[in-house]
Amino acid sequence: MDLHEAGSRATFLIRDRDAKFTAAFDAVLADAGIRVVTTGIRIPRMNSIMERWIQTCRRELLDRTLIWNQPHLLHTLREFETFYNQHRPHRTLKQAAPLRALPEPSIIPAEITRLDIRRHDRLGGVLREYAHTA
Repeated sequence: MDLHEAGSRATFLIRDRDAKFTAAFDAVLADAGIRVVTTGIRIPRMNSIMERWIQTCRRELLDRTLIWNQPHLLHTLREFETFYNQHRPHRTLKQAAPLRALPEPSIIPAEITRLDIRRHDRLGGVLREYAHTA
């Protein structure tokens, strides 16, 4: 598995009860030392967080990028993960990113009237980060 090359190890795989996952699929994972955990019966929201992340990744990144090979895909996904967790605003977090809190709002008029915003492009402009300059 590619996780061993990255110095990481998966312990669990959480999956739904779809018929496409056969006993042979579970046996391959068991041989690799990965325990398969199935979601509850008729509980569609159990897997919703990961499905939402995959949907966002496809819509914001993979639908706009031509992937050349596996190393390019892995690099692209790492960049998106960093962007998603450190910069991209999330509605449920009141427009903050998971690993970055929002700054305190400024009430000084001089700071409000003069906004200097810089853009940083990632992955050739597919992902764009905006930040205030000091």
